[in-house]
Amino acid sequence: MAPFMAMDALAALMASTTAFLLFGRWLSLVALPPAWVLSLAVQRAYEQHCLRVGTHEFRRVLRAAGLVVVWASVAWWFAPGSGILHDTLFVLPLTAAATLLLRTVRHVRIRAGWPTGRSLERAVVVGPARSAANLISMLRRNGTCGLEITGVCLTDPGRADGVVPDRVTTFGGVADTVDAVRRSGCDAVIALPGPGLDTGDLRKLSWELQAEGAELLLAPLLADVAAARLAVTPVAGLPLMELHAPVVSRLPRVPKELTDRLIAAGGLVLLLPLMLVIAVLVRLDSPGPALFKHRRVGQGGREFTLLKFRTMYQDAEQRKAELASLNQYGEGGLFKIVDDPRVTRVGAFLRHWSLDELPQLLNVVTGRMSLVGPRPLPPDESCALPEDVRRHRLMVKPGLSGLWQVSGRSELPLEDRVRLDLSYVENWSTGLDLRILAKTPGAVIRGTGAY
Repeated sequence: MAPFMAMDALAALMASTTAFLLFGRWLSLVALPPAWVLSLAVQRAYEQHCLRVGTHEFRRVLRAAGLVVVWASVAWWFAPGSGILHDTLFVLPLTAAATLLLRTVRHVRIRAGWPTGRSLERAVVVGPARSAANLISMLRRNGTCGLEITGVCLTDPGRADGVVPDRVTTFGGVADTVDAVRRSGCDAVIALPGPGLDTGDLRKLSWELQAEGAELLLAPLLADVAAARLAVTPVAGLPLMELHAPVVSRLPRVPKELTDRLIAAGGLVLLLPLMLVIAVLVRLDSPGPALFKHRRVGQGGREFTLLKFRTMYQDAEQRKAELASLNQYGEGGLFKIVDDPRVTRVGAFLRHWSLDELPQLLNVVTGRMSLVGPRPLPPDESCALPEDVRRHRLMVKPGLSGLWQVSGRSELPLEDRVRLDLSYVENWSTGLDLRILAKTPGAVIRGTGAY
């Protein structure tokens, strides 16, 4: 944490020097840098787990700024002629901005996959093999989490083969956890609930990890639950985890729907020349209309006509039966083929860059779809899903982009696609929509699973 402390102190010193040159008061030059670092330390901004990618560290910086203002106000009360409050209010925005910039740069470096040095936290996972494998897979899909899994200690080590992903060391059982921490030099242990890991084991493990300078993180029983929906509630002296209900009512979503339609309408105006060019290319490449119309299931089970640029030959539906053996999803309702022979040359290009999706902006403008949501499915594919899954997916409007589209698209197994759609419905928030929209251009450029 020393590099972060040194850079924060340097930022405060530079801002204080500016105030000293302007106002000629030395008190802020001497007092602000240590006060700034101390206030960040009070807010626990230098603990290893606080340096993970996320919004919590930004909140800590803002709370630290408020704490410095309180200290300066107290000092001004006893020494009103010192100008300490004036200088602090002048210097503090510059200092906080520099500190936030430092953390923002680190976020960008992690998102871009650049080296971040030792600030990337390393962890060992403890728990059942299947749960550990699911957690590691989830963390790998989200490369911006700031966590690197160095190994696992399993309650069922005999099941590690074929379950634990490659390049992840199996250190043994629960009793080997502390030794695994020493060998891997990790910062944290993530404990997963399951047989063989009771409260006594966790209490003993927390004591042992404290002596090693590592922290213990407990994963919730429910996966894919947003942190904003979880809260610790003390009941009879016991810390119980409260799970808030998902936001599915229409009223909180009114701003989302208005924003969706305005952005989609603006996008249609800007992209109209490109869409006209694509329409001409589709018509020249193969016989048939430029637009493909297909029935899809929308919110509440109401069907609508989805619009896309045609990417297949006109006899694609008639050839579907003869290609059923190539379906990557087996005999289920979902149908997808790698290197589908029914796709035209222009269609393959449009699919790779997701340009065939542009006419769906019309569906967004008319209120049938949203910019972000579960993927709209045809009636037969929707009916192939379990009843409870289908009912939950249809609680919100389908989207032009979504969680599984920015997580690998068609390369994801069917169960992961369904799980991500349900996770979006249960954990929806404006912030989640913004994160998905921010990731969408990168997913389009990478082209992973676009076929």
